Amino acid sequence: MSKQRKHLPADERRMVTVKTVIELAGEQNPSEITTAAIAERMGLTQGALFRHFATKDAVLEAVMEWLSDHLLSRIEKAIHSEISPLAALERMFMTHVDFITEYPGVPRLLFAELQRSENTAPKQAVQVHMRRYGEHLNHLFERGKASGLLDNDLDNEVAAILFIGTIQGLVMQSLIAGDVNRIRANAPKVFAGYRRSIGSRS
Repeated sequence: MSKQRKHLPADERRMVTVKTVIELAGEQNPSEITTAAIAERMGLTQGALFRHFATKDAVLEAVMEWLSDHLLSRIEKAIHSEISPLAALERMFMTHVDFITEYPGVPRLLFAELQRSENTAPKQAVQVHMRRYGEHLNHLFERGKASGLLDNDLDNEVAAILFIGTIQGLVMQSLIAGDVNRIRANAPKVFAGYRRSIGSRS
């Protein structure tokens, strides 16, 4: 991200800060991102940054809320365009994959926050995000059962864990390879495997 103009409206400055953190997380360990590094990337002093965020945790909380709102908004739009619950489930999977490919720093930030032992505001924001995400999955699983496309004895909780874990596996493989585009390239065949694992009848 190029250096920003020094005088921006408060909301715009906050948004630039959020996107700067996501950009930095795609380049380094999120736990090592400092407010000094954020300010430097934005072409600001730390004092100017702290006029918009009182602490680093406040910055991270805003980042978590942004990524949750934007990812879930994309997912909701994608799944509502599909009549079949299984097609909607695949659209949800691929939408999430596309989001990660566009913002590779996002999964790193989520993992970093969930690993923190203290119950911080950013960690709580991640937990709220995961609950909202899980609600979408549960709804699609129930639709699949009602339509006869999924077995009635499917364990929704296990299916959700497998869904999220499958995406996390793609992320880990891309990190090992150092190529985020591998996520998108491998996603269709990996989802096909997931679909078989939950007992899809189609």
